[in-house]
Amino acid sequence: MHRKACATASGYHIAVVSPGVLMNLAFSVLLVFAVFLAVPILVYGAFSAALGIEVPGGNPVTFLSGVAVSKLGTAIAFVGLWLMVRYDQVDRIWTYVFFWWLMYVLGEIGQAIGPDYSWAEALAGIISESIYLPLAGLIVARLLRD
Repeated sequence: MHRKACATASGYHIAVVSPGVLMNLAFSVLLVFAVFLAVPILVYGAFSAALGIEVPGGNPVTFLSGVAVSKLGTAIAFVGLWLMVRYDQVDRIWTYVFFWWLMYVLGEIGQAIGPDYSWAEALAGIISESIYLPLAGLIVARLLRD
């Protein structure tokens, strides 16, 4: 990553990041968000058609708006945390992806155990996560290299 440290009057150092790096960062968040949003829509759509899963709350626009906000936050966290750990773990992207996947799979199972969420919905979620998390790993590993 192209950046340089600048001294300040207080003695702290501030990293100055080049515009190209900022563009890669923004593009990474955008692509990861697109993957995190598109894959579940496709998988849940297929499960909905095959198994009759209905949109929670009955209003698709409201539901998808909530999903989009949630996935944007997740995309920012995924990219941001990778930036924080990548210097020590640059060749361990799949370990990083695995921990995210495990967190989501356990979340799906936990939701299925509770009320108002079926095992079919959990399976659709696990399939989605098994697709979009590795894709997100490829995106950040490719775009956010040194």
